[in-house]
Amino acid sequence: MTTETLPAVSLEIDASQAPAIYTGKGLDVYFEHIKAMVNEVPDLSTKKGRDRVASLAYKVSQSKAAVEKPGRDYLKVVKELPKKIEEELRDFVTKCDALRDKVRQPLTDWEAEQERIAAEKKAAEEAAALARQVEADHEIALLMNREFDRVAEEKRQADIKAQQERDAEIARQAEEKARREAEAKAEAERQAAIQRELDARMDAERAERERQAAEQRAKDAEARAEREKEEAAQRLRDAEAKAERDRIEAEERAKQAAERAEADRVRTAEEAAAAERRRLEREAEAKAEEERRRAADTAHRAKVNREALDDLMATGLTEDQAKAVVCAIVKNHVRHVAIQY
Repeated sequence: MTTETLPAVSLEIDASQAPAIYTGKGLDVYFEHIKAMVNEVPDLSTKKGRDRVASLAYKVSQSKAAVEKPGRDYLKVVKELPKKIEEELRDFVTKCDALRDKVRQPLTDWEAEQERIAAEKKAAEEAAALARQVEADHEIALLMNREFDRVAEEKRQADIKAQQERDAEIARQAEEKARREAEAKAEAERQAAIQRELDARMDAERAERERQAAEQRAKDAEARAEREKEEAAQRLRDAEAKAERDRIEAEERAKQAAERAEADRVRTAEEAAAAERRRLEREAEAKAEEERRRAADTAHRAKVNREALDDLMATGLTEDQAKAVVCAIVKNHVRHVAIQY
């Protein structure tokens, strides 16, 4: 196939063609085009033919580079695309999470306030109930004291009346007895009053202690609610911090994986380039060896032909006649005669 019949394929590839060319066997047409450009069989026996072979091989390398470089550039763009998509998604998720928290913040604050109000209300109700119970107990104690006084007074009046009705003869004894009983009763009443006052004071102190305990429980409930609120906020902050650390670690792992992949690609490319250089060096060495062999063979043949020419001239032939004979023998125009090289 000659250059006039090559398929209409341009090795100038721009970025817009890359998606269609570098996928789905799109490079086959370029390979066929390059193969058609070098579809020749030069004559290796001539320097021109050998130079033509080297030129065709170089043309293949040039064509390969012309198609490969846009592909490598397109591959870099494709590799960068997942990073850009990940950055866009990460930014989108972060903004959505922040918007979610901002939108819910009034509800979160309201829920915390409702919990605090409920705790305060419960503590106040418990304190009020305790105060009412203390007040009722105090009223009952006062009623019991008045009833005791009334009964004691009735007994005293009955004793006095009975004493007045006794015999005059024992009036002095009765009067003395009444005096002693009155004194004893007065002492008993004084002791009872002291006891009642002591009991009332103890009741009041107990009520005060219970009121203070109720207030303390209310304060403890409020403090506990505040601690729980702070702990919930801390847990949220810890969860967000952990999520951020996990995100950073995932990004770092992805970055390291990309760097390893790039290093592997560079190493593979370098190894391929080194292999190509070694192949070209072997080809150059083989070519040089072939050139040396051909040169040695040519020199040997020239020497043998010269010796045959000298021998023919020794028989009396002129140099031109001897050259004509040697040429005829070399070209196998003389039957049954050959020159041994």
